[in-house]
Amino acid sequence: MVDAWREPYHVVIEVENNECRMVSKLGALGFKHLKVVDVRSSNSGSVRHLMDVGEDQAKKVPKELSAKGHADGKSTVWLESEGCGVCNTILSYDAFLVSGKSMHGNTIAYSFMVPTFQAYRGIITDLEKTGHKVTVRKVGKFEQQTGVLTENQERIFWLALKSGFFDYPRQIDMAELASKLGIASATLSEILRRGTRRLLEHYFKREM
Repeated sequence: MVDAWREPYHVVIEVENNECRMVSKLGALGFKHLKVVDVRSSNSGSVRHLMDVGEDQAKKVPKELSAKGHADGKSTVWLESEGCGVCNTILSYDAFLVSGKSMHGNTIAYSFMVPTFQAYRGIITDLEKTGHKVTVRKVGKFEQQTGVLTENQERIFWLALKSGFFDYPRQIDMAELASKLGIASATLSEILRRGTRRLLEHYFKREM
């Protein structure tokens, strides 16, 4: 399945989203001043939301909605839902959400990876057909750079970097990234290990 990601893109869009199910659920429970700090897809097909609900309200979040518990022990909490129309449209094109956050009003910025340009265009078209106002902020295509790595290694490193695998804390772990790419975790680990060795050998070549 990794072949499906031969020409991946990293996309950032802003969407006026008035139908976020997690915001609606919490709003129906009386929660106010809600802010989406992050949105990510999961291997189970559901969508995880990091919500800033305020320190007082965080203590009142129902346990059945909680995905990972409190992120900072105070005002933010990870929650899990089936996702809204925007999230599900993005995920329906074999894309995966890297992050999402509230910008202003009901506008949310979504960062996601898609396997092809056609998938990116399909997402934008479908969102606009359903009445969403979409602003494209970034469209970046993978292009091989150095020639130090094989094309496959460099593509995997690019996807890992853009999806937050090398962030601290990681935005996506080995198992999640491997699942999105349709390969085994051991295979992904070996690709990264061999690629890292190549990069280090190239960097330290004068000492070898």
